[in-house]
Amino acid sequence: MRNYRHIEVRPIAGALGAEIHGIDISRDLDDDVIVEVRHAFLDHLVIFLRDQKVAPHQQVAFARRFGEPMEYPQLKGLPEAPLITPVVKLEHERNNFGGIWHSDTTYLAEPPMGSMLLAREVPPCGGDTMFANQYLAYEALSDGLKQALDGLVGVSSSVKAEVTKTREDRLKAAGAEHKVLSAEHPIVRRHPETGRKALYTSEAHTAHIKGWTEKESLPLLRFLWEQQVRPEFTCRFRWEVGSLAFWDNRCAMHNPINDYHGHRRVMHRVTLAGDTPR
Repeated sequence: MRNYRHIEVRPIAGALGAEIHGIDISRDLDDDVIVEVRHAFLDHLVIFLRDQKVAPHQQVAFARRFGEPMEYPQLKGLPEAPLITPVVKLEHERNNFGGIWHSDTTYLAEPPMGSMLLAREVPPCGGDTMFANQYLAYEALSDGLKQALDGLVGVSSSVKAEVTKTREDRLKAAGAEHKVLSAEHPIVRRHPETGRKALYTSEAHTAHIKGWTEKESLPLLRFLWEQQVRPEFTCRFRWEVGSLAFWDNRCAMHNPINDYHGHRRVMHRVTLAGDTPR
C-alpha cells in the first residue's frame, strides 16, 4: 500500500474505489496534495470526496489540476460555467442520463480521460452509482481469449438504442440536435500512465467489431460485457449532497442506478480530455 502524508485514503471495496479525506477542494491546494490525490486516482480507479461545498468555478478549477476540461458533445453546459454539464433527472422523468454500464463517450476519436461528478440534489434513497474495474475484467480472461482479442477493434456509436434512450429526456429539454458520432478503438487498451491492459468495450456504445457483422460480433461482445461487470469487479457508491466522484474512463466503467422515480437528482459533471486509445 502507498503511504500518504497529506490525505487519508479509505478503500470502499476490494476491486476499486476509495474515499479521500482531509481536503477541501474549494481551497487552492498545494501541489503535493494534488500529487497524492492523483496517485489515489490511479491506484483505485475511482475516488470519492464527501461534504464539498463549492461553486461551479471552483469545481472546474479543481478539475484543471488533473487535466483539460472539455465540453460534452451533445449537451450545453451551465450558462455561468460552460464546462460543467448538468446531469439531471426530474420528478416526472422515467429515464436517467447514461443509465447503462459504459465508459464515457467512447464514440469520440479521443474519449475523455476522466469524469468528475458533484452531487447538488439527491433523492432520499436510491440513485447510487456502480463502478467496475476493467483491469481485473481483462486479467481474469484465459490466455487463449486474451490472444484472440489482441488486435480486435470495436466500432463505437452514439446512436445505439440502449444509450440513446437514457439521453432522450435531456436532449429534448435542451432542444439539442442529435448528431451521429462514431469512432474505432481497440477492444483491449493499454493505460497510458499505468501500462496495464483493460477491456475497453461496452453494451452502451460498441456496435460491432471492425470487419465483423453485428451478428458475428454479438456472441463475443455479450460475453465480454458480462465479464466486465462481474460483482467481484465492482463497487457501489451512495451519494450525498456535496459528494464528488472522480473516475478514470480508461480503465473503469460506471452505471448510475435508476431506482428513484418521482424524485429529483441533480449532478454537475466536468469531463477531462483524453487521448487516442492504444
